[in-house]
Amino acid sequence: MSLQPHDSPVSIDLANLIALRHRLSSSAARLPNHFAATEGNYLTRFRGRGMAFAEVRAYQAGDDVRTIDWRVTARRGKVHTKLFHEERERPVILAIDYRRPMFFATRGCFKAVQASRLAALLAWQALEGGDRIGAFIFSEQHHHELRPQPGKGAVLRLLCQMVENPAWKRPLHRPFDPQQRLAETVQRLHRVARPGSHIVVLSDFAQWDQAVEKQLARLGRHCDLSLIHCYDPLEKALPPAGVYRVSNGVSDLTIATDQQAGDQKYREAFASHCRRLENFARQYRCRYLGLQTCDDPLTLLQGKGSRA
Repeated sequence: MSLQPHDSPVSIDLANLIALRHRLSSSAARLPNHFAATEGNYLTRFRGRGMAFAEVRAYQAGDDVRTIDWRVTARRGKVHTKLFHEERERPVILAIDYRRPMFFATRGCFKAVQASRLAALLAWQALEGGDRIGAFIFSEQHHHELRPQPGKGAVLRLLCQMVENPAWKRPLHRPFDPQQRLAETVQRLHRVARPGSHIVVLSDFAQWDQAVEKQLARLGRHCDLSLIHCYDPLEKALPPAGVYRVSNGVSDLTIATDQQAGDQKYREAFASHCRRLENFARQYRCRYLGLQTCDDPLTLLQGKGSRA
């Protein structure tokens, strides 16, 4: 991962997230705008920006009769039509997962750190594209909603909210509540998302089930949806047999592994999880990309993301 020497693999800070704007602007490759439809693993039915009302003028030959303003026509006694222009500030909503399983890594950085860095890059990219930036940040105990707003201030509010989120305080000692279903969290997204929004979900998608699919499918009917699957290489395959030291940041533990004992089932479980995500992406024509904890998140914006 191409990081600065002072970047922490287990935490985020405001200065580094702000500095990512300079990495974005200095990138040699021109970045696609919010995972353009020709980039990434799957094509998508991006609806593009909406059309906003501009003005009313007298009807001219060739105008679409469906845009006739009948109220103005009746008032003025002459046919008038509505004119529209492309909406310039499309809402981009970043849904960031800070649940306990996201605070894990064996290589690179925590999944939560990786998701935060990519979210910052996407926010800066949205700012450059003239879009409004909003967020939905969730953990087991809290969720924070930021309504889409334009301008640099909206990005800075998002970055501050990520850095100051309570999930970073002793994250590995927080209980992981299996009753707090991911589907319930996704359902809350409906309060923030408006038709035409681009929603980017950054998560490891733990607790993915039919209820989650149902809620995301509802969002996908009116919004563009991108799923960024954050995962650690160890989740994909067990390491070679041997003795390993693991730590939760407070205490250490040494474990001995036998690679052959459960490696095949382990690989199949992760592959099955990925297939389910991929199948959902195909069915609902949304974007699905993998991001390992050891990847440079900038490569994902350059169309070079990992395949899970």
